[in-house]
Amino acid sequence: MFGLGMQELLVILVIVIVLFGATRLPEIGKGVGQAIRNFKKGVNEPEEIDVTPKKEAKKEEVEKKEKEGG
Repeated sequence: MFGLGMQELLVILVIVIVLFGATRLPEIGKGVGQAIRNFKKGVNEPEEIDVTPKKEAKKEEVEKKEKEGG
């Protein structure tokens, strides 16, 4: 698990408890869990890509073609 042994994990846990206090640990755990869940959801869902051209792009293409054509 990330190359961390039991002793390192215990030291990290003690530091977290000292920094945030035991009363805030459930809130922090809940937030971390939601973040991981949202990250996994974002990775697993395909992105919806908008492929419709913008009006400005169409105008530029038309003007460019008009200049080239005559």
